[in-house]
Order: sequence, then C-alpha cells, then structure tokens
Amino acid sequence: MNIDTLQSVYFIGAGGIGMSALVRYFLLKGKFVVGYDRTSSHLTEQLIQEGAHLHFQEEVAQIPLRCKDKEHTLIIYTPAIPATHTELRYFRQEGFTIMKRAEVLGMLTRTEKGLCVAGTHGKTSTSTLTAHLLHSSHVGCNAFLGGISRNYNTNLLFSAESEYVVIEADEFDRSFHHLRPYATVITATDADHLDIYGTHEAYLESFSHYASLVTEGGHLIVKKGAQLSIPTEKSIHVWSYGIEQGDFRATNIRIANETIIFDYTSPLGNIADIELGVPIYVNIENGVAAMALAQIAGVSPEEIKTAMASFRGIERRFDFRLRTPAHIVLSDYAHHPEELKQSIHSLRQLYPTRKLTGVFQPHLYSRTRDFYPAFAESLSLLDEVILLDIYPARELPIEGVSSQLIFDCLKSGVQKHLCRKEDLVATIQTCNPEVLMILGAGDVDNYVAPIIEVLR
Repeated sequence: MNIDTLQSVYFIGAGGIGMSALVRYFLLKGKFVVGYDRTSSHLTEQLIQEGAHLHFQEEVAQIPLRCKDKEHTLIIYTPAIPATHTELRYFRQEGFTIMKRAEVLGMLTRTEKGLCVAGTHGKTSTSTLTAHLLHSSHVGCNAFLGGISRNYNTNLLFSAESEYVVIEADEFDRSFHHLRPYATVITATDADHLDIYGTHEAYLESFSHYASLVTEGGHLIVKKGAQLSIPTEKSIHVWSYGIEQGDFRATNIRIANETIIFDYTSPLGNIADIELGVPIYVNIENGVAAMALAQIAGVSPEEIKTAMASFRGIERRFDFRLRTPAHIVLSDYAHHPEELKQSIHSLRQLYPTRKLTGVFQPHLYSRTRDFYPAFAESLSLLDEVILLDIYPARELPIEGVSSQLIFDCLKSGVQKHLCRKEDLVATIQTCNPEVLMILGAGDVDNYVAPIIEVLR
C-alpha cells in the first residue's frame, strides 16, 4: 500500500507510546486519523488536541463512514490487542489492509534510510539521542521514539526533506524483523522476552536474523562483547563500539561536580571534550553509539558536540524529578536485571557518598520467574530496597511467582521492605531517603508526584 495515496488511517490501540508516534506522523502527513484505545490518558488527550479522532468504547458503530473506504484506508494495530477485539474483527471480515505498527515502520525503511537501534536495553535512550543529533543538524530526520523527548516534548520528530528515519527496533514479538535498516546499532543481547522466545539461543538467533536485514552497503554497529552471529552474505560495514574499546569508543572520561566529559575516538573522525547533557555513566556508551550513527548520516563534528551537550533526556529514562540538598528523586523505566545494574551504577557514580534507596515494581510474572536471582543481585547494589507487587501487564498470574522470590534472594546488609502500592507513599515518608530511584516499566511512575510532595 502506498502511504501517499492513503486518505484515512485507523488505529486500534492508539494511546501506546509507539503507536502514538505513528498517529502524529499520519496527522502531519495530512491524513484523516481515527482510533480506539481502552482508556483515556494525558497522551490520548494530546493526540485529540492535535487532530486525531479517538474513542474509548469498543464498538463498530464508532467507525466513521470515511474509514469504510477499503481502497484508501489503512488499519494499524498493536500486538497487545486481542484477536477477539470487535473493531479488529470487523476490519478483517471486510477485507481491509491491516498492519502491525512494526510493519508500517518497515515500509518507511524501504523508502527512507533507516537508522535503527536494537538491543535488550538502551534502545530508547540511544535512538532518542540519535534523533536529537540529526534533528539539531543540517541533516534532519523523521524519528519514531519509544519515549517522550525532553527536548521536544514528543515521541515524533518530523521532516519533509530528510532522507533519514530513526527507529527504535523492538525485538518483542520479533517486530524488528519487518525493518530494513541502512545502519543499525545493537546495544545488547542479554536474554529477555523468554515468554516469546523460549530460550536465550532462540533470542540470539532472532538478533542474528535482524542483523542480516541491514541493506547492502549499510552499517552494523555492535556493542563490544555482545553475543551476535555476524551475517556474511551481504557486503556491509561491521563496526564495534564501547567504553575504552571498539572502533567507536569513549576515552579520557572525566566525572566531577555532576558533569561527565570524554573524548570520542572514531574511524570517521575524533571529537574531543564531549559533554553529556544528561550526565550519567550509561549515557557515555549510548552517546558513542548515537554519535556513530550521526557520523554515518553526515552530521558534522561541531553539530555533534553542541547537540550532545544540549540533550535533555527522555521521560522515565534516568529522569530526575526532584533535586534539592536534602533529596534526589529520579524515575527510570529499567525493568531488566542488567538495566537495573547500569542505572544503579550510574547513580552511584554521581552520588558516591549518599544512601541509595530504590523502589522496584517487577514487570511481568514470566520475567520475574525467569530472572528473580539476577534481579536480586542487581537490587543488592542499593543500600535500601522497597519491593512492590508484580505489574502483570498482558499476563495472568503464575502460581508461586511473586515479588517474594526477589525479596528472599536480596543480599544480607541491604535494608528491604515488601510493600503494597497503596502503602508506598507512607513507607517512603518513614524511610526518608536521601537519593531515591523509582524503577520499573509498570504504573509505579504514577506515585512519583505524591512521593515528591511528602519529601518536600
């Protein structure tokens, strides 16, 4: 289907962070955009203000007449929508063109040069930083982001002229297999989504297949040490990156007074004294990967240096929400053991002498079952841990799986609490933390505002 000849686009599950970026894209392309989501939110209200026609009741009667033209209407849905959904069933029965979000993004990588970021963790931060580097330069880009950029207060960057599109390549449900990247970063291949893949070996095979989709003459940039079978059937440029190692790397790292400065070493040209706009240790690595993609796209050294310093981060990605002499509070989406480890390590680098307290809401019963010893190991890097009940998301409970599994494996010497969500604010008030991390991919972020209120 040709995007330019579309007249209407109908979204089923319009309010998700990934879907809403496509909603905004098609609005800016001048299409008639309609959609369903289960619940109203701040994000859906923004989309309505921007011109989308959204409803929150699952009814065929809600579908406008303009969207019943099969030849000029595209239906886009998220995998979170069940096959029994009334509106989705109607469109299937009537023979409409129906695509997953990932398929639509794949279409875009066939008409534009895709700069994609894949990996178990670091995708959102690295892709958002890459988009900022391009958008701040003479190159420009379209960008579909997995979070809300603090610089632009949106998850979509739009350019009618640029030949580049920046995409977060999601491995869940093998979605990234629809993409055809011109250049891609792979940040990590630690096991995850074993409810989908079954084994780490199958997970790794999926990443190897993704790497084979890089277009002829394109670029594959892999974190040094990541497990990956490099494809050999195409003529592509294969690079590595890291801290103090790799083709693209950070050296001469200086951390002082809540600032981080380093030198960037690259086969495409070195840049001295890069300052991180969001000064956390893990962003050194993310920054190296983003700068590699930016150099490949033709962003100049001066543009890169300026944009790295002006980056303001992403909502819920190492997101400082309170900074006073008495209390530091940040919210972070980390929901994998390695992400937790990196976030805690990064914060410890900034505040080496202060007590670190973490609130963690495990995400998914299956992930907790598969990784609870690793979760406990990472959380034991904190001085104090407050564990909430598991956020189930798309899953039903699994017998014998609860936050107690993590709690029981925490190392001795760590202060620890099991806590219900409704008791969290009172527990925080009792603990009176110095540096507090709110961690998890569920709804725990909803409690940040009342926590800040009591700490003030």
